Formats: sequence, C-alpha cells, structure tokens
Amino acid sequence: MGTLKNIACHVFHGAMKIGNYCMNYRIPERITGAGCVTSVPEKLKAKGFRHVFLVTDQGLMRLGLVDSLMKAMDQAGLTYTLFSNIQPNPTDENVEEGYRLFRDSGCDMILAFGGGSPMDCAKGIAAKHAHPGKRVDQLQGVLKVHKKVVPLWAVPTTAGTGSETTVAAVITIASTKHKASINDPVLMPLVAVLDPELTTGLPPFITAITGMDALCHAVESYTNATYCTKLENDFSRKAVRLIYDNLYAAFQDGKNMKARQAMQEAAFYAGRSFTRGCVGYVHAVGHTLGGLYGVPHGLAMSVILPHVLRQYGPAVQKKLAELADVCGMQGTESEKAEAFIRWIEEMKEKMGIPRGIDKIREEDIPQIIRWADRETNPLYPVPVIWDEKDLRKLIATIREA
Repeated sequence: MGTLKNIACHVFHGAMKIGNYCMNYRIPERITGAGCVTSVPEKLKAKGFRHVFLVTDQGLMRLGLVDSLMKAMDQAGLTYTLFSNIQPNPTDENVEEGYRLFRDSGCDMILAFGGGSPMDCAKGIAAKHAHPGKRVDQLQGVLKVHKKVVPLWAVPTTAGTGSETTVAAVITIASTKHKASINDPVLMPLVAVLDPELTTGLPPFITAITGMDALCHAVESYTNATYCTKLENDFSRKAVRLIYDNLYAAFQDGKNMKARQAMQEAAFYAGRSFTRGCVGYVHAVGHTLGGLYGVPHGLAMSVILPHVLRQYGPAVQKKLAELADVCGMQGTESEKAEAFIRWIEEMKEKMGIPRGIDKIREEDIPQIIRWADRETNPLYPVPVIWDEKDLRKLIATIREA
C-alpha cells in the first residue's frame, strides 16, 4: 500500500510541476518603509477605489495599531467599512459574517490589516464573494475559486505568515474544528504594504514565533522536491539569511527598525517561495493542533519544525547543508545539516519557545493523522512520503519533548 501511495503521489507531483508553469505566480507590488501605511489611502484613491472594506481584528483595534490608517483614510476622504470580528484561527463563520457585511456595504476592494488571521479571513471573504452560493468548506482545496476576485491589498503587522504574498487562506470549519486552506492564485494580494513601524509593538514571544513561522515556510519550501524554480529557491535562501541575521535582534529589541524591516522582507520572500514550493508535514500537523486545541500557528510551526527535519534524516541532509552554507556554517555535509537544525533548536531555547506541545490527547491522534495525511498527500511534494506509523512517531516526539 505504501508503494502504491508513493507512486500515486509522485505522479501527481510530476503533473503539478507541469501545471505550475501555467499558473499566474506573480509577485505582489510592494510599498515599503517606516510609516508607509499612511500613504495607502491616497494610493487607493489614485487607483480609483472609493469604498474600502477594512479587515482587521479586535486585538489590533485595542492596541490602536489601526488608528493611523483610519485617520489617514478620513483625511483622504476615503470611505471605509470596518470588519474586526475575527478569531485568532479564523473560522468559516467569521468569513460568512464578513462576506455578508462586504456584500451589503457596497465596497469595491478589500484591505487586510494584521497578522495571518485577518489576511486569511480577508482572502476567504474574497473567495466567498466570488462564489456566494458555496460554503467555505466547498472552497477549501486547490483551484476551487478559479474566478477573478475583488481587488485585495494586505498590510501585515507581523513578520511571519507571508500571507501578503501567498495564494492560501487557512480557515477552520467551526463545526468540525478542521483547519484547511483555500488555495488559488487569484487570492494573492495585488499589493503588500511592509511598514516596520507596525511590528514594533509586538511582544517578544510573538516576534519569536512569527519569525520562526517565516523560517518554516522557507525551509519546508526549500527541502521539498519538484515544484520550485530558481526564483523560489533564491527567495528561500534570502529569507533564511535574513532570519539568521535579524530574528534574535528583533526579539531582543522591538524598536530595532533595521531588524524589523529585514524580518518583514524575510516573511515576504518565504511566503512567495512556499506559494509555489508548498509546505509539508510541519504545517499539516500544525494545522490540526490549531484547529483542535487553538494552538497559535507560529507556536505550532516553531515546535514541530526541528522534529520533522530530524525525522526526515538523510533525505534533507543536502538541502539543509545548502541552507547552512547561506548562514556561514562550516563542516561536512552532514555536520552542516546538523548545525542548521541545532541552530533552530538553540534559537527556540533562547527565545523561550517550548520543545514540545503537551495538549495532544491520545484519543485525538487518529484524527490528527488522518487530517495531516489528507492535507499533505498528494499535494505537497515532501522529501519523504510518510505513512501512519511515521506520523504517529512524529506526534509522540512532539508530545514527549
């Protein structure tokens, strides 16, 4: 059975590699620099937009992070409708509520402001607007939107998800707690606004886990097989180097504008890399923990990444050694691969990120395995295709760490 599964997955990967050349994998236009978010309203007006649907969350509203943008829109005379009823792991119920408000308010574009949750919800609203007769779960999967969506711009307030440059919207179905993605190139934002000032108020731990999320995107994309071109591989290497040089500095000093800007660039590059290269078992298992237990996405990625890389073993040794080269690590191929994993583990420890997650209940493990396997195979071109035994081993490692 394992051999047949491997053959089927590899056939699918070969077909997807060819199909990917027909996809519109563009790169969003970037607006960058400290304070640049206040220039957005005039740029929107110049593009002919007149009524903005502003998607954010209650946490950012309480922190006042959205204030400068709303003030600039008022000064520019740009009408906007605010939607902020979004959970940390956005649900189909959040998407449906946002869609109804968007439809009824007569907005002509969506501006997502926040971390991965508002951006994913905004993309979900755009997908739902394109297919009002479908449920959100019917849109989850690959190329199920496949229709022009309302113009979407993204303003990230963390440096991690890379959602401002991806084709994915990760949504949890409230009734089942199943967390899965809507994946379609039409959901890639047209413009990404990278303003490092918006990330300076992040608590150190959030800086840590969102930065590790960006690292996970770059590493999973790079160690996967098949889909990446030279562009995606170059973006992964750039992201890894930027994170290696800047994540701990941003963690130590939230006002370090150079480090903050570099981490935003890293998240952007990593996000664009995995848009084509895909992620793998780190995300597949991590999504189940977010859906079942509410584990923050970045925390799940941070915890799981080194465990997956160690379990992959020799299959990723060459690729990890290449990433170690980017960081200036020395030694033989195996020594460099080990040094790269140790660097991840040491960074986690320095930033107070736990080694494992103890929330996983024994009775949930079969469901976790089914969901993770369904998400990964056959879509993700992972370096090793795992069976139930392999996934059970990983989950045990995460629980016991």
